[in-house]
Amino acid sequence: MREEELRQLLTVAAEDVRPALPAATGWERARRVRRTRRAAGAAALAVALLTGGTALALRSADPPPPATTATPSRSAIPHPVPVQTVPANLTYPGHPLGRLGDPVGATLSARPVRKALALYQPVDPETAVEGRIRVLGDDGLVRDLDVVTPARTRDAEGNEAVPLKAGSLSPDGRTAAFAQTGEVIVVDLTTAAVRRHPLKGYLEHVLWSGDRLLVGDNDAMYEVDRATGTARKLPVSPWDVVTPDPAARPDALLELGGTPMSVTRIRSVDGVTQRGSRPVDFRALPRGNVVDEFYARGWQRGDLVARAGWITIGNSSGMEGVALLNAETGVATHLLNVGFGRWKGCCEVLGWDPDGTVLLRYDPGGLLRWRPETGEVTGVIQDLYGEVSLATG
Repeated sequence: MREEELRQLLTVAAEDVRPALPAATGWERARRVRRTRRAAGAAALAVALLTGGTALALRSADPPPPATTATPSRSAIPHPVPVQTVPANLTYPGHPLGRLGDPVGATLSARPVRKALALYQPVDPETAVEGRIRVLGDDGLVRDLDVVTPARTRDAEGNEAVPLKAGSLSPDGRTAAFAQTGEVIVVDLTTAAVRRHPLKGYLEHVLWSGDRLLVGDNDAMYEVDRATGTARKLPVSPWDVVTPDPAARPDALLELGGTPMSVTRIRSVDGVTQRGSRPVDFRALPRGNVVDEFYARGWQRGDLVARAGWITIGNSSGMEGVALLNAETGVATHLLNVGFGRWKGCCEVLGWDPDGTVLLRYDPGGLLRWRPETGEVTGVIQDLYGEVSLATG
């Protein structure tokens, strides 16, 4: 067990259960945000530490060790604080996704990709008018998705959104899916072939569980068989289901959210749905640091889940940020404080890089990489207005 994990577990174990106090965030939301503020101390732990410190002080000094030259171990390297902040002056060290804003160099029909790194749909920040969807290949060339033009998604109340979603691109970068009203469009990006699967409903959610395609409307989530087009309903929330790690077992899904907030694992065993939940626990963070409400999609990597939300830091509410949680324990281990003054819903998580960094939007017009283990935050690209979907496999 790493030193940081041991420290967090000891922090949680040492604290008592504390009374909850309601507080309102500074955001005008459709529903009232409720959060739990935890306050208190660990007197027993303090006494134990004081006693241990006194005993240590009374010990006679040991003779100094012989001088040696040693390389510091990983455990000796200081760990960052669990609440981290986006630096005022970001650096942009270079990344393959930095070419997302390049001009279109070909059409997909003329030059299909071996693998797509990302999909991008520009949106004018002044008029909110979207452009055509683009495909960034692993060869660095940006292509126009000329073989199909997906329509905007809409819900039963008539609210519309651009068709590209964060979960549209498959983890292997070979397939794109677009939820539509009454159908699902699937594009093979390696051949430019298009298939349409009829499915009733105002479909607006789309994500991949390995090579399984999941789509949903406001109330339900479905798994679509890409070979036959048949769909089966899944017992998960279309809003809170987490995009799985491509390496995770295919019969299990996670939900993160709800009231009260919890992490729920859903499995189907012999046709029977099994659900196991744990409450989200913020006690490993400094007192007064919590997520008030999650938004957008959560993304899993191993036992970790990253999801954006409205957060409270100390006495300041209504900020935006990203939380990192352990899916097995429900413990929130890190918060990234993005702060005030950005576009509402600015900081949607888009997935994980293979090296364990979280990729997130930084609106208006940015894309960031956050490495929770070190606290490092760097920029990927600026002035990229619109929707983005990344290959995270």
